Amino acid sequence: MTVIIDGAQKRIGLALSGGGFRAAAFHLGVFRKLKALELLDKIDLLSCVSGGSIAGAYLALHWNSPTALDEIEWYVHSRSIAVSSVIGGILDPFESRLEKLANSYDRDLFKHKSLSALDGGPRIYLNSTNLATGNMFFFVAGGGQKEEMGEHELGVVDAPNFRIALAVAASSAFPPVFPPLRLDACTYAHAAAVEYVTLTDGGIYDNMGVNPLLRERNELDYLIISDGGKPFANNRQPTESGAIVLKAGLDIMMEQIRGLEFDRIAYRHLAGMGPKPLWFSIDSVEGEAQAGDAAFASSIGTNLKALPAAEIDVLNRHGGSLIEARIRKYTPELLA
Repeated sequence: MTVIIDGAQKRIGLALSGGGFRAAAFHLGVFRKLKALELLDKIDLLSCVSGGSIAGAYLALHWNSPTALDEIEWYVHSRSIAVSSVIGGILDPFESRLEKLANSYDRDLFKHKSLSALDGGPRIYLNSTNLATGNMFFFVAGGGQKEEMGEHELGVVDAPNFRIALAVAASSAFPPVFPPLRLDACTYAHAAAVEYVTLTDGGIYDNMGVNPLLRERNELDYLIISDGGKPFANNRQPTESGAIVLKAGLDIMMEQIRGLEFDRIAYRHLAGMGPKPLWFSIDSVEGEAQAGDAAFASSIGTNLKALPAAEIDVLNRHGGSLIEARIRKYTPELLA
């Protein structure tokens, strides 16, 4: 799945941010443009968070299917899973809201497949946040390597039979709408070190999912970052409500992390220690296909609610336009 440049093999990684169905549709536009540029099948590594995990996991599971991208679009256009999962989880005494969410993913997307079913696609990380240690917790599969789950501090275990839907649910379990996923030692042996672990939305730790793509073991030459999340915007009437201050504070902290990640990526590359980065955010005006696309796309909500066709069209167009503009300006050698 490598690209050949000047006779040498080069590896490309693609990070897919969180941001609900909005991010999934934005990333879909990136997939379609990469396919048109004959680069999609050359992606070596995917790293996904929340909404990015929904789109990325489905693409990886159906890597060689000609209809996979259209099926992702159908899903974000026809399903509103958060409301049904929350209500179902409240009313059902035997399943939590998170289990309802995972079951909805299985019903519509993953058909009870496990991580081992991802073997036919590129290496893929589905990222969540471990509330027991404060670390990124990943589920990784594909690329002809073994399936694993874990983190750098507690350790990693083999996980070929872990359900894809449950991994995606953990990655997209935005608090407080969804409770975290609990893993006991019987499922994740290293959990015994802290009694058990609980996993929540990967965006809490790194909403862009870049961390796995900077590890030396992955040895990438190019890093594409598709950021369909929620950029922080100036507020002319900042909140004075104590409850809303907590959410605003979280948004500010995530924006700070976002900025630090960009600096980290840029400085690592300049120091000759990291891949060449191509980053674009949903609010980017530079490269938009039509005036107003960035503003419109950024105004769409970041939940798990079905998107109207008009919003999907703009998100697809905008994601595709931004990735093409960045490639043509900064890495034209990828198109040679």
